[in-house]
Amino acid sequence: MANTVIIGAQWGDEGKGKIVDMLSAQSQVIVRFQGGNNAGHTIKVKGEETILHLIPSGILHEGKVCLIGNGVVLDPTAFLGELDALAARGVDVSPARLGISKKTHLIMPYHKSLDKAREAKRAGQKIGTTGRGIGPCYEDKAARVGLRAGDLSDPELVRRKVSHALQEKNILLQELYKFDALDANTVCEELLALAPRLLPYLCDVEARIHEAVQDGQDVLFEGAQGIHLDIDHGTYPFVTSSNTVAGNAAIGSGIGPKHLNRVIGIVKAYTTRVGSGPFPTELMDDTGSYLQTKGHEFGATTGRPRRCGWLDAVILRETVRLNGLTDIALTKLDVLQNLPVLRICVAYEYEGKRLDYLPQEEGALGRVTPVFEEMPGFEEDICQCSSFDALPATVQAYVKRIEELIGVRASIISVGADRRQTILR
Repeated sequence: MANTVIIGAQWGDEGKGKIVDMLSAQSQVIVRFQGGNNAGHTIKVKGEETILHLIPSGILHEGKVCLIGNGVVLDPTAFLGELDALAARGVDVSPARLGISKKTHLIMPYHKSLDKAREAKRAGQKIGTTGRGIGPCYEDKAARVGLRAGDLSDPELVRRKVSHALQEKNILLQELYKFDALDANTVCEELLALAPRLLPYLCDVEARIHEAVQDGQDVLFEGAQGIHLDIDHGTYPFVTSSNTVAGNAAIGSGIGPKHLNRVIGIVKAYTTRVGSGPFPTELMDDTGSYLQTKGHEFGATTGRPRRCGWLDAVILRETVRLNGLTDIALTKLDVLQNLPVLRICVAYEYEGKRLDYLPQEEGALGRVTPVFEEMPGFEEDICQCSSFDALPATVQAYVKRIEELIGVRASIISVGADRRQTILR
């Protein structure tokens, strides 16, 4: 299969968990390269559902090595909670098959407090953050004052860094946001109490990936969120705090880009978005409600309802351009059942011009008018289809039209939530 990068091609929630889980069977190493526990990847195997936030989705496959790269920001409490939940189900989560880069930055209590305080102060201009401290942690990383996982082996270094951080953070929390200050000693002791459980998982992730590549093993790189939430290339400022593009797989895990052979974009058969931000094809009618209900469109991390709309080929073309997609995995095709007409946004009208790509000015995407193309819907249940030819002609036509519009082939088609409900082409 070669070394493969999996990215979300829209605004996230495209079904990356299922595809990563499925492709993990063909890989020996699975690496998470960015984001934090603001992402939730849902996997359904034989009717049993698993939601993962930090641990790579390949953990459910016995014998696979799962690594958390330096590009991730890790909440120690959330990680251990996920670890314990998997262990209680009999999943092997020992350090022999699960590792964390010593360079991975840690989300601290003050990051979460600042995240919530800022969002509360924005009032009517909320970004839609999960409040999990992701942004403030990445800020400290960029400011070169962050606490890294490897620091846990040096308690005095932890105390110095936390004390230094809270000198500034407490002033912001108390004076600007009117939140309670945090006690440095309490923060340190709570973190250091977790250190004995975390330290065995710390390793040289870059070296382990390099060894796997040198040995000819296949490595799967798993991203979080979607491309259009990328801090640089997304719908700024309604974005996440890290780079979600495929190129960050190299930076966020410590491997040279020449070793990335395949880039699969996960595309939902319609479009969804959680939180604030522009959404040209959003449906505020019964069709939107139908997609939300039938597609179980509620956030795996927060439970927030996802906004739903028609497939947008314009943002997908941008995704292809930004990531160099080699193929796509089309998910949730079954959710479109019983819709009489399917619509695809093929272009935008903006300031009197027709655009095939996203306008670059801040806020411009909120002012475009989508140009739609209509196709016939389908009534057949496709959940048991095991080949492309078994799909109804109308469904085949819909898939082929998506391929034509974005110039990339759908090599994987998901027709249901379970691992087995997948067509490989």
